[in-house]
Amino acid sequence: MKISKSVLGGVTVATASALVLVGCSSSGSETDTSASTDGSASTGDAIIITNGSEPQNPLIPVATNETGGGKIVDALWAGLVYYDGDGAAHNEVAESITSDDSQTFTVTLKEGWTFTDGTPVLAHNFVDAWNWGADLANAELAYNSYFFEQIEGFSWDESVPEMSGLEVVDDLTFTITLANANAEFPLSLGYSAFYPMPDSFLEAEDKAAWGAAPVGNGIYTLADAADWQHDVQIELGVNPDYMGERELANDGLKIVFYATQDAAYADLLAGNVDVIDGIPDSAIATFETDLGDRAVNQPAAIFQSFTIPERLEHFSGEEGNLRRQALSMSINRDEITDVIYQGTRTPASDFTSPVISGWSDSVPGSEVLEYNPEKAAELWAEADAINAWTGTFQLGYNADGGHQTWVDAVVNSIKNTLGIEAEGAPYPTFAEFRTDISNGVIETAFRTGWQADYPSLENFLGPLYYTGAGSNDGDYSSEAFDTLIDEGRTASDPETAIEKFQEAQEVLFQDLPAIPLWYSNVTGGYAETVSNVVFDWHSVPLFYEITKN
Repeated sequence: MKISKSVLGGVTVATASALVLVGCSSSGSETDTSASTDGSASTGDAIIITNGSEPQNPLIPVATNETGGGKIVDALWAGLVYYDGDGAAHNEVAESITSDDSQTFTVTLKEGWTFTDGTPVLAHNFVDAWNWGADLANAELAYNSYFFEQIEGFSWDESVPEMSGLEVVDDLTFTITLANANAEFPLSLGYSAFYPMPDSFLEAEDKAAWGAAPVGNGIYTLADAADWQHDVQIELGVNPDYMGERELANDGLKIVFYATQDAAYADLLAGNVDVIDGIPDSAIATFETDLGDRAVNQPAAIFQSFTIPERLEHFSGEEGNLRRQALSMSINRDEITDVIYQGTRTPASDFTSPVISGWSDSVPGSEVLEYNPEKAAELWAEADAINAWTGTFQLGYNADGGHQTWVDAVVNSIKNTLGIEAEGAPYPTFAEFRTDISNGVIETAFRTGWQADYPSLENFLGPLYYTGAGSNDGDYSSEAFDTLIDEGRTASDPETAIEKFQEAQEVLFQDLPAIPLWYSNVTGGYAETVSNVVFDWHSVPLFYEITKN
């Protein structure tokens, strides 16, 4: 994703009448209209080939909270709003989103939208999809239910098939009532959890089977289940009935599930893949020379960390708090980002991202991120006085994601500073890695990170650390943190909201549910086979704008 600053344009609350997201064209390169959404000029041979990974779950928006599946889901669906290359929100399926009080919103849909099965996109397709995703009875697939928590009637304690805060007014109108006012809520509505679902999904008895050949309403379509070759690739065709304002400049998208980033990069140099959004460690020092002006190295809303579940031995209570601080201070982030990443990473100074409005590098408590081997050893000794350390510190990661080099560097830094055994714990694939994390059975610390869903500080905090949140992989829970997040969400102005979110980070620095490592630039590139390549604010290429040469 490509962005140099966060732009929250188009999302403001009118004091008396309405909030309206005004649509405009995506900022970025001028597009070639040789391929069009009505298929009239499409030759079928301008297929864009890119890299990706096998989705962890069926292709259902509310079941998808990882980047491999997210890249595909975002290509197959269109939401109420979409985000342009700079992160600004614009109407897509929504004609307008209005509110007088930032608590009750009236959504009016554009007429004529259809799913790829020919059925209309109506108000109930949003309301019923959100109710299904929020219902705890569907928790086996609804991993993104956290995003509906703000809606009146949501419950973490019992199954609620229909939230009281959602009401269908007519075929093209519905209302959303939040439990508390939140001026930022409309900004989140471009995230995949809020996509509409067709009647075929809502009526399907086997939702997972439906997700093997899903029906969306976006720019691209999965024409047949056979086009998804699991663990190999997925091929997406053009949706001729897409009626949004984003102009399509190609004939489809093929996403190849590479086993390693090195393999993807080799194919890029050979012209066998058009664009990739990750450079292997082996090429970090040379890729800008290799690719010239086709190299991409730009700030993005990506945060890297590792998480230590409190349930692990030695990592609960006072002992655990001391060990977390010691581990953080034993990591030489400056050296690792300089030597390994050649300036494509920046040592973290908080839990969010510098490209997001309101970011600060001076949150109280952030000194725990500074390399301080003497203090680290002192804190580790204090923890040993409570309960002597035993065993080996292990850091889990997926071996197919290009992480071994930095994991080795981090555990070596820990080993040399603290004088303990430390090592990486690789999983063969991302899917296996995420499955153990999601099921709460991983027995080591593990790499974590966040690619923003929408441009807000809260999006880096709430989904990962709020009690019960869908991406709270370490099962962290803090009443003080939750309260500050709630206060930030309900703030009447952005400045107050930012202040509360920064106070919430002070709590995180005290507890360290995750150890921040660094912010990532998007590093990628494209071959001579394509033009008009733009990476958006959170590191994903705007595939629909890419033209085949």
